[in-house]
Amino acid sequence: MTNNNNFEKWSDTMYLKDLVTNPLIEVGEFSYYSGYYGSQEFENGCVRYLWGDSLTKAAFDPVKDMGWHLDKLIIGNYVCIAAGVTILMGGNHNHHPDWITVYPFASHVGESYEPKGDTVIKSDAWIGMNAMIMPGVTIGEGAVIAAGSMVVKDVPPYTIVGGNPARVIKQRFSNEEIKMLLELRWFDWTKEQIEAAKDILMSNAIDKLYTYYKKCILN
Repeated sequence: MTNNNNFEKWSDTMYLKDLVTNPLIEVGEFSYYSGYYGSQEFENGCVRYLWGDSLTKAAFDPVKDMGWHLDKLIIGNYVCIAAGVTILMGGNHNHHPDWITVYPFASHVGESYEPKGDTVIKSDAWIGMNAMIMPGVTIGEGAVIAAGSMVVKDVPPYTIVGGNPARVIKQRFSNEEIKMLLELRWFDWTKEQIEAAKDILMSNAIDKLYTYYKKCILN
């Protein structure tokens, strides 16, 4: 039996590159959506309020008609996104808390739109079940977003955050180890290079991985 998104069992995943058609979503290699327990598709459920789908394009062209700059969703390599995650984008940013009314009158929708900036989920991040990512946020490499969290500001690389609003719980590694990981960037290596290093990647031996990087990747 399959659910609404054609996941047959909870352990199934789907590569985002096989799901994404919206030109405002950029997806890296091997990033996946684990959506068995989710009730909506990745591109029009997990990701919300993003121009570029067939229905919004048929309605009007906000770039050509009103000169809007549209935000993008940029996802790196080897990102893990769990069921129930919500990534809010900038398509409905016509509500101004600094104006007298936050109501988006249709007569002023052209000038009321305000982009929030691209939302970026960098490589090797893990977004836990039912987390919500607010517009314009950048989630750093190797970051972990705890289930049910509300992420309202940027998350540093290799940092675990949780809560509403999400706060830092701890760094995954020491500052020196994080510096090494950001230098070697294993998730940008070729598939063959990663395959050869899997035994190290599936461990906490960062020094060993760094040695492999110096010996086998740089040379």
